[in-house]
Amino acid sequence: MTDYLTDAPLAGTLVGTGFDGWTDELRAEFDRHSHDGHVGSRLLSENERVRVWEIRLSPGERFHAHRHVLDYFWTAVNAGRSRQHTADGTTREVSYAAGETRHFTFAAGEFLLHDIENVGTEDLVFTTVEHLDSANAALVL
Repeated sequence: MTDYLTDAPLAGTLVGTGFDGWTDELRAEFDRHSHDGHVGSRLLSENERVRVWEIRLSPGERFHAHRHVLDYFWTAVNAGRSRQHTADGTTREVSYAAGETRHFTFAAGEFLLHDIENVGTEDLVFTTVEHLDSANAALVL
C-alpha cells in the first residue's frame, strides 16, 4: 500500500487546493519525478546511516518535484520564503527563520512528493538529513 503522507508537519499558509493554479507543465513534472529520491540539489555526504543534502535556491529559483520516503529533518540555514506544491494538489507559502528545523516520520508505504521555489529576495538554503534506517527502503539515486 502506498499512501501520501497526510499528517505531515507541513509548514506554511495554504494558498490553494484542488490543483488551483497548477499548469499542465507542473502536473507533468510531478508525474516525471514521482519517484525521484534526489531530495536536495547537492548530496553532501552519505554513509550507512544517513544522507545529508543541501538545497540552495536563488530568488525565483525552483527545485523540481521530489519524493521523500525516509524519515528526515530539514534545517533552514537562513531566513527566507518559499512556495511549495504537494502531490495532493495543495500549494503553500512558507516563511522560515534561520535555524528553524522540522522533522518528518514515514510509516511503511507513506511518502511526501513536493517541489520548492524561492519566492523571497535572498538566497534560500536548507540542510536536509535523511535516516536510511527508516520504515521504507531508500530510493535509488
